[in-house]
Amino acid sequence: MNIPAVILGASGYVAGELLRILAGHPDFRIAGAISESNAGKAVESVFPNLTGIWPEFRFLPFSELGEVLGERCAVFSCAPHGASAGLIAAAMKVADDQGVRIRIVDASADFRFADADAYEQVYGAGHGAPELLSSFSCALPEHRAQAATRHIGHPGCFASALLLAAVPLMRHGLTATPLFASGVTGSTGAGKQPLPTTHHPVRHSNMFAYRPLQHRHAPEVEAVCEAVSGVRPDLRFVPHSGPFARGIYVTMQAGLKQSFSAEQLRGAFADTYAGTPFVHVIDGPPKLKDVVGGNHAHIGITSGRDSVAVFVVLDNLVKGAAGGAVQWMNRLYRLEETAGLAAAGPAWT
Repeated sequence: MNIPAVILGASGYVAGELLRILAGHPDFRIAGAISESNAGKAVESVFPNLTGIWPEFRFLPFSELGEVLGERCAVFSCAPHGASAGLIAAAMKVADDQGVRIRIVDASADFRFADADAYEQVYGAGHGAPELLSSFSCALPEHRAQAATRHIGHPGCFASALLLAAVPLMRHGLTATPLFASGVTGSTGAGKQPLPTTHHPVRHSNMFAYRPLQHRHAPEVEAVCEAVSGVRPDLRFVPHSGPFARGIYVTMQAGLKQSFSAEQLRGAFADTYAGTPFVHVIDGPPKLKDVVGGNHAHIGITSGRDSVAVFVVLDNLVKGAAGGAVQWMNRLYRLEETAGLAAAGPAWT
């Protein structure tokens, strides 16, 4: 296949990862990278790691979107939350006016909630395109056999790791207690715009919690988990900023309904993720370097004193964002789910 792909909001870290992945994708052809702030600039001038991949490829303003859509198009949005919904609505109008069939995967938070009120409660602002919410659904590919809607809102990076731990616990009825989770993310999780907490002298050799028990991904996880498992968890989440650039390590603990061995618990998780190409239930706690740079996630489970601890590692920019978005787009176009994503991470970084 030769399916045109367009990235909206194409200048951040997630967009850079999407461009890197699409450069090696056998079925998607990058047709346009939309960025008002970088319009006219060479893509490799913003993402030097892509030097030599597309020497003549330049960012486009939104006004030129219609020129690159083709008869059908895979549209990825990497715009910030609050901006993505309006941008997607405008892109859908351009496509409708030209009779172009598009599929959309949004990597922002704008289509992760089923209704506008839930979004506003979490983000403190009205939704940018509430009329489109019914056209989107949010879940990890591993938790739905097929897409529930034409377009997808991809879960957040922390949410991806938390959902991988929480959904099997809920589906198998293993716990009736709150889920207590702690997670550590790399500095790329804060985005490309420099912040005081991503300044190298502050972040290097340092670690600190932020927004404890108030992180925006917690209500997202509760809602998505209920949608795919039928049970709404009570999540108590404390995120941390870690002294590295990329990757997420989540530890989730809960009380068990009855005594289960670690082997029995691993069996429940293995049953949930049987046949999924990117999620692996392993022996012992996972290591972050084993997944960074790739679309794979590793899960470890242990039990003791009628409680369970689940460990999840993944790359926040790949499995937690760009890679997961491509995985969903592969599904939407009925391609091999692993297309463009089969490469392992480098491990020794």
